[in-house]
Amino acid sequence: MSNSNDSLALAADVGGTTTRLRFATRAGKVLHTARYDSAAFESLEPIVARFCAETGASAIGAACFGIAGPIEVDSYTGVARARVTNLPWIVDAAALGALLGGVRVRLVNDFQAVGLGIEALGADELVTLQASRAAPQMPRALIGAGTGLGQGVLVWSGDHYEPIGTEGGHADFAPADGEQWALATELRARHGHVSWERLLSGDGLEAIHAFLAQGANVAAMRSAAEITQAALKQTDAIAMRALDMFVRLYGAQAGNLALTVGATGGVYIAGGIAPKIITKLRDGTFIAAFRNKGRMQRLLDAIPVYVVTNHDVGLIGATQAAMRLL
Repeated sequence: MSNSNDSLALAADVGGTTTRLRFATRAGKVLHTARYDSAAFESLEPIVARFCAETGASAIGAACFGIAGPIEVDSYTGVARARVTNLPWIVDAAALGALLGGVRVRLVNDFQAVGLGIEALGADELVTLQASRAAPQMPRALIGAGTGLGQGVLVWSGDHYEPIGTEGGHADFAPADGEQWALATELRARHGHVSWERLLSGDGLEAIHAFLAQGANVAAMRSAAEITQAALKQTDAIAMRALDMFVRLYGAQAGNLALTVGATGGVYIAGGIAPKIITKLRDGTFIAAFRNKGRMQRLLDAIPVYVVTNHDVGLIGATQAAMRLL
């Protein structure tokens, strides 16, 4: 382990689909970044070992890993572990520290990492969906659909925002009309529990499309990417209906989260899906559902809403955390 001023910070954004890693200097200069197919590996350790070997980095001083799953700390040993939600992986901070030569390792929820990264973004990396004025030092909400549905909160702490990761994406789905009730009933028969993540994810878009296609007696499309492309190009009516429902549900849950945490400091939409459907998100469907909260509509009207277009925001946040450990 190196304690010199040239020690490197290792950061990772560990997701169900892709794992991104980065080396940066103490001053914040990015030296190496790489992406790996998560499902191609049996655990995180081989990815970390491969990245270190490919880059030839040795003077590692600290590391932070943003994990798509809850972080658990053993009350006796103090060791942090995480079970990746959409992979059969258990990530162990002590094991990673040993692999890296005894360096200090921090595990954070992936949306804690997103929260840390938001402060480092430029204005050109945010798309405004609702241009209201953020209340200074008030809570901010994070939500992002991708392989799963991440949610988090940013609270003011002294002189900066501190991110708090949650597993709110696994809260019970709340249908808002008859069609959504029918969809929820079908999914409940299949899965037992129907969470918001069952609908607001890549698999969720496919489930919505399959439900609508069955009702129209047509074949379902094979993937979320195919559905999205057909919907945005307006070449398939069922795909357009599926994406419209997806965006309405997305806006509704973003509004639920904003009300739950009092996010008058703003709502940030992250995750891998939002940048790909930005034209649909900007057509008013999302914000109409976001505001549709009865007597609370005026409160929702006053909350700024942004889409984060930088796919590496979680990696940026993990890098910030690793640099602080140095």
